[in-house]
Amino acid sequence: MLRVLLVLSLALSAAACRPAKSPQLTVLGVSETTRREVVFVQVTNPASRPMRLTKLEYTFASQGQQVSRGEVPLSRDLPAGAAVVVEVPMEFVVDGPMTLRGTLTAELDEIVRIFRVSANVDPH
Repeated sequence: MLRVLLVLSLALSAAACRPAKSPQLTVLGVSETTRREVVFVQVTNPASRPMRLTKLEYTFASQGQQVSRGEVPLSRDLPAGAAVVVEVPMEFVVDGPMTLRGTLTAELDEIVRIFRVSANVDPH
């Protein structure tokens, strides 16, 4: 009986330690204003549990050159399988495709996790 409990305990521990799937970013559009450009990014939670988004640190690059970088503080709950839109400011206008890369910080199961994220941006 003790052996069965030990095996069951180890199996449950291993299941709890699996790495969470990374949230996915999808660029929905780019909006020009007189002060700056804003990129609308959809963040999708592929996990089977809700997460709380707390920060997005990002860099925009075009043709291998950094165009803009920054940090967006967040305080958004994201249910399992759901998506939210985040506005990401961009300092400079660039003709042609870019890449948004960064880290998304979220709380999942009361544990702070940092996910690497990226998305392609076509400003036109």
